[in-house]
Amino acid sequence: MVDDTGAPPRRPWFRGALRGVVGAMAMSGMRQVAVGVGAIERTPPDAVLKEGVPLLLESVPEHRRSAAVELAHWGYGATAGAAFALLPARLRRSRLTGPVYGVAVWGLFEAAVAPVLGLAHAHGSRPRERWALLIDHVVFGFVVGAPPEAGIAGPDGPDGDGGPGGEPRGDGSGAGGTGPEDRRRGA
Repeated sequence: MVDDTGAPPRRPWFRGALRGVVGAMAMSGMRQVAVGVGAIERTPPDAVLKEGVPLLLESVPEHRRSAAVELAHWGYGATAGAAFALLPARLRRSRLTGPVYGVAVWGLFEAAVAPVLGLAHAHGSRPRERWALLIDHVVFGFVVGAPPEAGIAGPDGPDGDGGPGGEPRGDGSGAGGTGPEDRRRGA
């Protein structure tokens, strides 16, 4: 299927989901280091599957459970990335939106998901662990919330919204300037 210009339809949620998977992969690498240095005892995806929904994990052969935990984490990342991509373009253009979003995702887990699932993770003071998880969620946010100059899809930007990837506006923002919104404003 193509649009009026002959270009394939844009699916920002799909790009967001891919960025979410890559962000989750980056977090997994950081967590391996954090576990190795003793900052984290058990990663949140492991705790969710082993403590929160153990019946689901029991259906997976024991020798495949590590892979199941990792794939579940990538699925969470894809979902969070797709949701980020559906935020209004004006919000996504800021370099800070991604990291703030990553922190919000972490906060949601800490304040709602972990307590609702009854995870041991939700109890007690764990400052080193919380700092490690906060930092890896900021990294996730940087991956999901690409900076404006990262778009390379053409004059209308990667999401077709006149945003990142378009011609510079000349206002120093680094954002595009030849998209539909800009043409309406006369930029």
